[in-house]
Amino acid sequence: MHSSDIRKDLPEINRIRRNRHAQPYASNRPDPICGSQRRRFAYRRFGKTGGAPLVFNIHFTGTMDHWDPAVTDGVARNREVILFNNAGISSTSGEVPESIEEMAANAAAFIKALRLTQVDVLGFSMRGLIAQTLALAEPQLVRRLILVGTGPRSGESMASLTPEAQEIFGASYAEPEHLWLRVHFSPSEASHAAGRKFLQRFRLRTEDRDPEANEKVAPAQLAALAKWGAPRKNPYDYLHALTQPTLVVNGDNDVIIYSINSWILQQNIPNAQLIIYPDANHGSLYQYPERFVAHVTQFLSESDEPA
Repeated sequence: MHSSDIRKDLPEINRIRRNRHAQPYASNRPDPICGSQRRRFAYRRFGKTGGAPLVFNIHFTGTMDHWDPAVTDGVARNREVILFNNAGISSTSGEVPESIEEMAANAAAFIKALRLTQVDVLGFSMRGLIAQTLALAEPQLVRRLILVGTGPRSGESMASLTPEAQEIFGASYAEPEHLWLRVHFSPSEASHAAGRKFLQRFRLRTEDRDPEANEKVAPAQLAALAKWGAPRKNPYDYLHALTQPTLVVNGDNDVIIYSINSWILQQNIPNAQLIIYPDANHGSLYQYPERFVAHVTQFLSESDEPA
């Protein structure tokens, strides 16, 4: 999709309430963008201003309140952070598109509605597909790219949920939040201990918490995933056009989007580096939040000039 196609959907801002100081996530209120009749985005914006903000794109069926505060607050100590719900998710209006390209166009419209001319973009899990597409469609807008627990077009077992993911998402849990223990953490005792700490942080926000995604979200996202993951000729060639410096991060045994897909990304993106965390599943950034924040902070602070 060309940038001109994205520009047509740009909503005008009627009101923005700005929370730009280093205010902790748990007390930071949502900042609604009241846009056109088509769309109204909800977002949180906080942290240290001065450089390119880091725009976070959350995982499958997640909302902006599914992020780990240890990650978002950690990054916000050195950089402005923007969390948002894309179209049709939770408190953002509209419908969830059934293509990654349309989701990326909506993300671009949101960023431009904030009158931002350059950002860094982090995409986690399925939203890593959006991050890639956004960086390709808007190379002047996206400065640096962080891809976590995600994969390429036609990646390994990416045309649908993996068998492990189908079992995990289809199971019943005594407490709904325990789903995320299995999604994000490995079966080891150490990983589950980290997962229990994550759930404590996950519950920190008690006011203005976003509603969970409704029942229309998962089918639309799965339809988009099927199109993205469908087999095609020379599927990874598109990655050669991703010119932004890119950090790829995953756990060593991701059963939601297999870890091999992170290696494929690193091998085909011209300026990409790969970090694999040990004894970690899909949510490696939540198992090692301090380490992840340090890696992200270092990556984003590096010079864009060639060595």
